[in-house]
Amino acid sequence: MFKTLRDALKIKEIRTRIFYTFVMLVIFRIGCLLPVPGVKTSELDALFTSIFNEAGGISNFFNTITGGSYTNMSIFALNISPYITSSIIMQLLTIAIPKLEEMQKDGEEGKKKIAEISRYLTIGLAVIQSGATAIGFGSKLFENYNFFSVLVVILSMTAGSALVMWIGERITEHGIGNGISMVLLVNILSSIPTDFITLYKRFVEERHIVIGIVSSVIIIAIILALIVYVIMLQDGERRIPVQYAQKVQGRRQVGGQSSHIPLKVNTAGVIPVIFAGSLMSLPVIVGQIAKVDAGSIGGQILMILNQGYWCKFTYPWPFPIYTVGLLIYIALIVVFAYFYTSISFNPNEVAENIKKQGGFVPGIRPGKPTQEYFSKILNYIVFIGAVGLVIVAVIPIVITGLFDVNISFLGTSIIIVVGVVLETLKQVESKMSVRHYKGFLED
Repeated sequence: MFKTLRDALKIKEIRTRIFYTFVMLVIFRIGCLLPVPGVKTSELDALFTSIFNEAGGISNFFNTITGGSYTNMSIFALNISPYITSSIIMQLLTIAIPKLEEMQKDGEEGKKKIAEISRYLTIGLAVIQSGATAIGFGSKLFENYNFFSVLVVILSMTAGSALVMWIGERITEHGIGNGISMVLLVNILSSIPTDFITLYKRFVEERHIVIGIVSSVIIIAIILALIVYVIMLQDGERRIPVQYAQKVQGRRQVGGQSSHIPLKVNTAGVIPVIFAGSLMSLPVIVGQIAKVDAGSIGGQILMILNQGYWCKFTYPWPFPIYTVGLLIYIALIVVFAYFYTSISFNPNEVAENIKKQGGFVPGIRPGKPTQEYFSKILNYIVFIGAVGLVIVAVIPIVITGLFDVNISFLGTSIIIVVGVVLETLKQVESKMSVRHYKGFLED
């Protein structure tokens, strides 16, 4: 990795792109610190600490992916969450709406149209989310709670979300890596110092020096092991060999070459974890706003869905029984892994394309047998990937429950960070290769 960066910095074009990316990200982080006018900034910490401690799970993750801008109630409070949500919705709609599916297959022009629709959808979602924030928190959030203050929050946050989307697109076009992914990466990395301070205070501070050293070594070992594991999970793939038959075109023979189709172990990425966490946490957040009594049946159900009560076996009965929610969470991750993979990889379409190009999988007949073969392999791989995701997602929950420490740089965050870093490095290497070939041709 460091060798790639060192070589990249020697190339002026890549060096300029890296500098451009850095400047845009600095501007973005400054915006994350500018509060919306009319908000009671002095009471934000107490307000969101109580909310996130009770909701846990996806609430803490949401604060992490927004880089703390939501708890600061800055103009970038919504950050890239509306854009991510709109992108996921568009992916789902391309399966449900034939016209969007045709548009997606229509090359570069189709992609531009879908991107334009995603932008409008992002603005619409930003209006809804900012309005829900302004009205939901009400007098707890504003110096003067009235129509004008709500309107200011909606306009400020929507404009901020649109600006973040613009910054991401500019980085993609003129910088390095995918702009939205780079914004997400910076947001997550900004929470790391706070997480390490939390770990230090919980396991090292005011303890015997030997215990402190051993605790530090164990913490570092767990983090490094998790990073290595996620790298293996992200890069792992099953390569299915494909042989193309020889064809005679004019006086030449074409084809006959061998290739392969890579099926990633973690095809769905981090999406299943986000989907499962969102589905589990939504009723909890709604219940908090509605002030559901914890002693009622509805309150007990919400505690089962709340990650904040999982794996806390040190509490007296009935606290351990709430961990049954963890089993529901695991089941949802597996279900969403299969669901998202089914809409991103179509075995029937891949098998048909291979057949049209005169290719075949060795030992498998073209057509339906190839499709069934792909489906069988895919189901096996998706299960392995889902189990891998479950392991990564459950580790921070178990640590939080057993040791009563709340950290964000584990699990889902590591999957995102590793994925973005690997993809960015691949793009840098690709640009270096293109420049090398151009120089070779010019010589």
